Amino acid sequence: MSNGVATNGTESQDQTHTPCQRYLSTRGEDSGHSFEYVVLKGLASDGGLYIPEEVPVVPESVWQSWKDLSYTDLAYNIISLFVSPSEIPAEDLKDIINRSYATFRTPDVTPLVHLQDSIHLLELFHGPTFAFKDVALQFLGNLFEYFLVRKNEGKEGRDRYHLTVVGATSGDTGSAAIYGLRGKKDVSVFMLHPKGRVSPIQELQMTTVLDANVHNLAITGNFDHCQDILKSLFADPEINSTHKLGAVNSINWARILAQTVYYFYSYFSLARQSESFNIGDKVRFVVPSGNFGDILAGYFAFRMGLPVDKLVIATNENDSLDRFWKTGCYTKKPVSGPAAEGGLPEDGVKAHEDGVKETMSPAMDVLVSSNFERLLWYLAYEFASSAGMDDEWNKKQAGQEVSSWLMDLKVKDGFGPVYKDVLESARRNFESERVTDQETLDTIKSLYQEVGYVLDPHTAVGVEAARRSVKRAGTDIPHISLSTAHPAKFSGAVNLALQDQPDFDFETKVLPQEFVGLDQKEKRVQDVANDWTAVREVIREQVEEELKALDSA
Repeated sequence: MSNGVATNGTESQDQTHTPCQRYLSTRGEDSGHSFEYVVLKGLASDGGLYIPEEVPVVPESVWQSWKDLSYTDLAYNIISLFVSPSEIPAEDLKDIINRSYATFRTPDVTPLVHLQDSIHLLELFHGPTFAFKDVALQFLGNLFEYFLVRKNEGKEGRDRYHLTVVGATSGDTGSAAIYGLRGKKDVSVFMLHPKGRVSPIQELQMTTVLDANVHNLAITGNFDHCQDILKSLFADPEINSTHKLGAVNSINWARILAQTVYYFYSYFSLARQSESFNIGDKVRFVVPSGNFGDILAGYFAFRMGLPVDKLVIATNENDSLDRFWKTGCYTKKPVSGPAAEGGLPEDGVKAHEDGVKETMSPAMDVLVSSNFERLLWYLAYEFASSAGMDDEWNKKQAGQEVSSWLMDLKVKDGFGPVYKDVLESARRNFESERVTDQETLDTIKSLYQEVGYVLDPHTAVGVEAARRSVKRAGTDIPHISLSTAHPAKFSGAVNLALQDQPDFDFETKVLPQEFVGLDQKEKRVQDVANDWTAVREVIREQVEEELKALDSA
């Protein structure tokens, strides 16, 4: 190990790390890494995503003993299973976790509320930017800081390890990442967003952060162009030879790990709140899904031992995930022209890549769900295991199968149908639902009329899917539907759904005090052409300015 970073297959790592604390790539060509390595690297060298060599199966007596823990203590018990104490000692990990969630507006961090009948809502919008991504990105920001402080101990000036985080956003990821990294030493963060195509509140949340290490770049084009620039930068040997690039999007394993915690916490919250629900009973989780990271965290919780009846995927009209569960084929199925039009510009709908159907729930408007690859690996691994070979062979086969599927997706815009056993395995733990824009608006309206609760459009997709799931599963199985954002972040859809309600007023019923006057604050943003080399030069210049300022301080 070097500076706490384990290298491939070292004897020392075998002695200090359990298989749950070592990581491999879903593509099969990159393995034996430490937690620190995969957090700082983000994407595997073979283009795959990192997963633990094994998922710990927690004995029932152990996870049930967590039922009365605070959110932060529960987080420590879960996260420490995946992080060797030789990398982050227990007290240090507890401190990282405590600081990450001290920024939330409620001591519960992710409170559970009863909506109606057997449906409960997990509120994930109590962090600094009012979006579920804060749960992971506050933690990730503090991890970055911890690793860099250790790497730079005793180093001065230009000898210090400086991380340059580059991300692309169509809205919530940008502000959550910025709030997680603002003011951190030895980190520069560059967030690319499509100019004039994100919602006003999301743009203001990003551009009013004036910390010297935060750089907002408005790119001429759409989100697809921002993503292309990002990929070009990470593939460019020139910038990678001079700058240490880091990723904060949902491919980073630490984000999935942090989100696993609230599945356990909501389960225990339900047991505390409901007299009819006991520890050990099964529950259904319903998750609005775009890039598949949020529901994937639930899958890891299930594999660890949480009693999950089903994980219900809720998509909008960009339904590649729903179609996979229905048919076994995963295809992009892009649309164009009038068929692609929809959604509301004031909610950021124009940010998205070409080919998507623009909807009322724009954060879920994706053609390819990046984290789906991780689940595909587990499905392929289970299928390979049926051949009766050893574990090394099974993992190799899984990596080859995933690589083949993803190559077909890249070249042919899709893959499948997958083997019958693979699809049956997927259906054993998951169900899926597709929710249209009209159904989304109807759900916002009906729930407000029935219980007075205001949903954002993404959360409404989940609640509608939960209502359908209840009809299938029955009212005896409790449902926990995950929220994604505060309704004030998507005022267009909320106002459209509730405009004819006589007692509804957006400013008094929805708007948080933290959003008032945001448009009057000073902003800092730089316009950049849709050209990855131009962005590269901006990154070089701004990092150099930061380093010079530190040299003279």
